[in-house]
Amino acid sequence: MRATQKDIAEAVGVSIVTVSKVMRGHEDIGPETRQKVLDKAKELNFRPNLAARSLVTGKSSIVGLVVPDLLHPYFVEIAKSLAATLRKNGYYLMLSSSEEDPRMEMQEVEHLLALRLDALVVASCAPAVPKLFSEIQDQGTPLILLDRSFDGFRCNFIGSDNAQMGYLATQHLFSLKRKRIAHIRGPENSIGRGRFDGYLKAFEEEGLEPSPKYVVGTTTVDVDSTVQGRDAMKRLLALKPRPDAVFCYSDPIAIGAMDAILEAGLRIPEDIAVVGCGNLHYDEHLRVPLTSVDQGSTRIGERAAKMLLSILDSKVTSPGKPAIRRAIEPARIIIRESSRRS
Repeated sequence: MRATQKDIAEAVGVSIVTVSKVMRGHEDIGPETRQKVLDKAKELNFRPNLAARSLVTGKSSIVGLVVPDLLHPYFVEIAKSLAATLRKNGYYLMLSSSEEDPRMEMQEVEHLLALRLDALVVASCAPAVPKLFSEIQDQGTPLILLDRSFDGFRCNFIGSDNAQMGYLATQHLFSLKRKRIAHIRGPENSIGRGRFDGYLKAFEEEGLEPSPKYVVGTTTVDVDSTVQGRDAMKRLLALKPRPDAVFCYSDPIAIGAMDAILEAGLRIPEDIAVVGCGNLHYDEHLRVPLTSVDQGSTRIGERAAKMLLSILDSKVTSPGKPAIRRAIEPARIIIRESSRRS
């Protein structure tokens, strides 16, 4: 049977209250007694019952994270840096995936809330703001939207400047003297719209009007993205004249697009230059290393953790409805062989 605090107390010869205080880090226990309790706990393989503790303290030390896809390197990097920063401050991350299914997302959120977690971070795939998000805020559980926001919904948010990402990518392609710059779009959410807006802004600055035929969409973005990118690029290659450059919504889509270009016997970047989004470290595996816009996934995870810790601290020091917080990570373009000047 699993050891309890009572077992430790009897073995050391102290009260259960003393053992409880040691486990919770109270400073009013002498160092000698503290060490005896910790040594005995280790000997008995004692593990604290966090569920029981949360009922008493109202704090679980658990933060939930729901993302659309556990395979996408962007969300993996965010989860790693978020967990590392939280761990240093006594919190632990519980990770879940919605598989790009809004109904599953709500189920995962409900499951995490049932664990009495202290805060929740969600990269939502829902097409509109879920009613549950408003209920979470009304109940006082800190909620941070990650990467994807909703128009008109006041909520803590951290993500990338997607318009800047689209602008940097397209401006770079214009600097290569490319004129027929295509765009393989993302979904109709804040990210996809932002990157497309940046694409349009770069054209506006050049005094040019983008041709609608050079803008194609994908049916999904996180599932089979490489296949989607290849299929979209094949449609672009069938145009006359074909594009001489393409800005892709994501790196996986860009990789699929490059596959299609090379399969058609064309050269990258001489015939068609390619830029992706995410800077997800695929370059060592590619025949042509990919230029990409770095959205700072590691920094976003760290900033999300710091925002959460600040919100949780303010709940203790300044009870009441906390102010809405928002953080945008600036983007930068990383130029590689897929768009270098010839």
